[in-house]
Amino acid sequence: MKAPGLSSRTRLDRFISSHAGVTRGAVRALLASGRIEVNGRAASEINQVVDQFSHITLDGQVLQDRAAIYLMLNKPRGVVSATRDEKHRTVIDLLDANTGNDLHIAGRLDFNSTGLLLLTNDGRWSRRLASAHNPVEKVYRVTVEHALTEHYIEAFAQGMYFPYENITTRPVTLTILSDYSAELRLTEGRYHQIKRMFGRFNNKVLTLHRIAIGNVSLDPRLTAGQYRPLTQIEVDGVF
Repeated sequence: MKAPGLSSRTRLDRFISSHAGVTRGAVRALLASGRIEVNGRAASEINQVVDQFSHITLDGQVLQDRAAIYLMLNKPRGVVSATRDEKHRTVIDLLDANTGNDLHIAGRLDFNSTGLLLLTNDGRWSRRLASAHNPVEKVYRVTVEHALTEHYIEAFAQGMYFPYENITTRPVTLTILSDYSAELRLTEGRYHQIKRMFGRFNNKVLTLHRIAIGNVSLDPRLTAGQYRPLTQIEVDGVF
């Protein structure tokens, strides 16, 4: 069982009881004497809601001090979108020491796919990003083996039926950029979806590069393997 406050919202009295080893009833006295602070302010309500990023102290002793982290990374080819892998280098291995200890990936890319990857320690943020009830558009650039035609545009816009999962994909907007390259906009990420859709035309995807997730675009200053923190505007506006 995870300790209160580490991964979800909880009441302050439950948090203090768990982390300070006092009864929940005793928390009232601590609050009345101003001995508990949340985010730098004296707390007064036992039912105050705190979360995994609330800064909480008792008598000046820090009980929780965990900052929210949001990163964008330009994923290189041949790196696994995972926190651990016994055979291959992972995106976590690209981060500075200790930076990735508490992070998970919000929206994976295939082994040979490249581009924008988001990493965070905020589970609520990443779950919202992945929620089917709040579809977030993702933008990709692809190059393919055979020349593209107008038939691709209509087929992708109609969606394609995948019998193995018994689903039809949501409409995908395909814009032809050149004979062998296109930009795709989609709001879901089925298993190898883009490669399988082009596979209906027997057209092999040679490169797949993600350039945007929602309102967050890959920073052109980031070379393959580099990363930077998201701005607060990006964190709040990705959805």
